[in-house]
Amino acid sequence: MTELYIRPHYRKYDKMQLEKRIEILQDKIRENALSAALLFYSRDVLYYTGTAQPSYLVVLPHEYFLFVRSGFEFAVGDAFIPQERIREERRLENVYKKVFSRLPTHKKIGTELDILTAVQFRRFKKIFSAYEFVNISPVVLWQRKKKDSSEIDKIKEACEAVDVGHNAVLATLREGTTELELAAAVENAHRLAGHEGIFFIRQPDFFMSRGPISSGPNLFKISGVVYTITGVGLSPSVPAGPSRRSISKGDLVIIDIPTLVNGYHGDQTRSYILGKATIQIETMYNNLKEIADYLIENIRPRMKCSEIYQIAIEKSKELKVQDTFLSFGGGKKSRMIGHGIGLELNEPPILSVYDHSEVSDGFVIALDMHMMDESVGVVKLEDMILITSNGNKVLTKTPRHLFEL
Repeated sequence: MTELYIRPHYRKYDKMQLEKRIEILQDKIRENALSAALLFYSRDVLYYTGTAQPSYLVVLPHEYFLFVRSGFEFAVGDAFIPQERIREERRLENVYKKVFSRLPTHKKIGTELDILTAVQFRRFKKIFSAYEFVNISPVVLWQRKKKDSSEIDKIKEACEAVDVGHNAVLATLREGTTELELAAAVENAHRLAGHEGIFFIRQPDFFMSRGPISSGPNLFKISGVVYTITGVGLSPSVPAGPSRRSISKGDLVIIDIPTLVNGYHGDQTRSYILGKATIQIETMYNNLKEIADYLIENIRPRMKCSEIYQIAIEKSKELKVQDTFLSFGGGKKSRMIGHGIGLELNEPPILSVYDHSEVSDGFVIALDMHMMDESVGVVKLEDMILITSNGNKVLTKTPRHLFEL
């Protein structure tokens, strides 16, 4: 008999609290008159079961089963759901026979249509010919917005790893250091601090190197790959992240390299300058931080994301920096000041002019803003904030000032 390898990721948390995640999903399945949910995306399976081994999670209105396609011994050791709910099964056809063939037909199944390829969808339809598929992802993402205590603890660990990367910047950044050398030092420090070496964004064909890093004139070159200060990358193949440019005295440097620890992301941005900052740069950074501090102090549960975005805009007007706040140069501006974060680096809610959903207790958002003055430079500040009715908490650990090196 194979000895099971049991990892301690969830053992200090109340299993009943974790298993309640599936009960909440079952409530939504009944509310939407679905026959079942069929989940396959690793982050969603991880959320509901505790394992990311390749699996199909079948959730019925009153029961559920995890069918593990490969890595069964790992899955049993990883999962926080009862072992009797876990089956070893590679073929989706057999999942259908074991569960769905005995259910009423001509009903709806919820699955993650936003990330299901056309080829996969055709296969699903062939096997489940009597069923209609609907998109369950909005329900799953709605549930994942609110973080429980186990999730917040993991996010704090990811923030600790990000801070280790910041310390690597302080130890590495010197005149002549290239962006690539600096990024490598940060990434190495992250890995040694527990970073799992990858991040997740729920978007097909997404690419961004290990994270944005940029300096000097590269700060003004904004790639279309991500909606932030991007860096230019090493080639047109991945036009974001560090280049081989040598950093010179007087250069501003922005580092926005995330981490993933125990499945949860840490995301912060800090601004550095090699040498002494000018009065103009100091003023620009201080104004940016004042806007961030104002939001951290004043965001409240039940505020709409679009309302929070507008509060930031109004504060920038009060400080008379509306032209540089969120500017991408050439009259272009960001329409987003932050995003949810957890199992994915960017997840709902989105603090933008377009998202009218409300924030709530237990949401973790990455407040992500910058200023660009084409005659002065670019500064950026990003922190992870836990929203609570008793006052918001900054989860990122690194001091929030402009670093002069």
